Amino acid sequence: MSEQFEKSVTGSVIRLHPDDNVVIAVHEIAAEESVPSEGITSLHHIPAGHKIAIVPIAQGEPIRKYNTVIGFAGVDIRPGSLVHTHNIVFRDIDRDFAFASEYEPTELLPEAERATFQGIVRKDGRVATRNFIGVCSTVNCSATVVRKIAEWFTSERLQDYPNVDGVVALSHPLGCGCATTGEAMDQVRRTIAGYITHVNFAGVLLVGLGCERNQIADLMAMHDFEIGPGLKTFVMQEVGGTRKTVEAGVAAVNEMLPEANLITRESVDASHLTVGLQCGGSDGFSSITANPALGKAVDILARHGGTAILSETTEVYGAEHTLTRRAVSTEVGQKLIDRIRWWKDFYAVGHDVQINGVVNPGNQAGGLANILEKSLGSSMKGGTGPLMEVYKYAEKVNQSGLVFMDSPGYDPPSVTGQIASGANLIAFTTGRGSMFGSKPAPTIKLASNSPMFNRLEEDMDINCGEMLDGTKTLDEMGQFIFSSMLDTASGKKSKSELLGLGDNEFVIWDIGIMA
Repeated sequence: MSEQFEKSVTGSVIRLHPDDNVVIAVHEIAAEESVPSEGITSLHHIPAGHKIAIVPIAQGEPIRKYNTVIGFAGVDIRPGSLVHTHNIVFRDIDRDFAFASEYEPTELLPEAERATFQGIVRKDGRVATRNFIGVCSTVNCSATVVRKIAEWFTSERLQDYPNVDGVVALSHPLGCGCATTGEAMDQVRRTIAGYITHVNFAGVLLVGLGCERNQIADLMAMHDFEIGPGLKTFVMQEVGGTRKTVEAGVAAVNEMLPEANLITRESVDASHLTVGLQCGGSDGFSSITANPALGKAVDILARHGGTAILSETTEVYGAEHTLTRRAVSTEVGQKLIDRIRWWKDFYAVGHDVQINGVVNPGNQAGGLANILEKSLGSSMKGGTGPLMEVYKYAEKVNQSGLVFMDSPGYDPPSVTGQIASGANLIAFTTGRGSMFGSKPAPTIKLASNSPMFNRLEEDMDINCGEMLDGTKTLDEMGQFIFSSMLDTASGKKSKSELLGLGDNEFVIWDIGIMA
């Protein structure tokens, strides 16, 4: 949508496109308050970020935002009316995917002109942004043990290893009581494997119970893993139970720490950055500030040879045609449609979930009426460049530029999949205010509006609300976000890191059944 940035702020409202029949309230508008720029008077109290009708809209006519249909009038709507869930009808619409019709290759900058950051270069040439040791469970039955191992390594006990960012427990509720074979188990193992091999881990312990369906031996064989200095395994039933496994795990981590500490940061170019793009449709301002600004940063990153992972399949539905048109090929575009059809025709059939129209209460309170409107904003995180590849959940990303990874819109499992796919940094836009953090890849959070940023400044890294305040342009904010990515990748701690978040956000997407 090349038109997405052609907006104008006049007084109390934002007009996003000349052909829209609604405008957006910049701040609260009282009932019977005049809106001179549109020649209307508000008929109701209009919360900030919500939509106001500027012309008569007859029942059944489309509601247009960014000149894109976000629903249909459920009743006759008068100018000055609040336009929201009470008078918008969600209805699926046909879309022309026009595969690859608008594809334009990214013009890469010469290596000598690329931006740099201070990264950790591993022996295999991969570049890390953080330096952790991970302790991962194969099954919930070993979850307590991996947590106890990680908890033993307090900041005091790690003070002799200043280059190690910490020891992280990766526990989850899966691995047994499910089908032994099939996509559900493959996805669990693929996710764990992605973390075991993640560049931000200097070493990993893998801990199982012994009788679970997700056997360590099977996982190791599936991914050609071998036990060595950077990967050790423990089976609780063989080691001698809870206490002995904790002791063995602590001893193993202690053996890893000296080697893990022997790292230095050095200058590397931005092509070594893989950024997971997260959230982004939580209020009416997200599509106006944070998401297009992050999209600008993504376009910059792509020109520097880096990679951005767009995800949350349920939050691109309705805007998928804007991605398929930019796809590098028909095949890549079709992969995206295939994932959406799997959701619509199989996974989410008959359920009250957002891909079937309903967004959550926080989204609604922020001004979003349905999934079409939410996706319109959420997809902007991907910028305007070509879609280079589409991946299943937690599949290893090996293509630079903008790619897509299938995931739910629920942030913890979506980020978990992105990190498993190789993201070494997460950029998380929020309009309502998120308290999210992740390990081993750090999260930077981008606020869509200044009131929320000021209220939650301890949790927010960047205030994209400055675009509404008139203190930064879109281009300036995009460059600032890109610079912040480089700073964070170089070791600057994000707000979520300073608050200690990320230990409980490892959540594998469970697509199986319990039996």
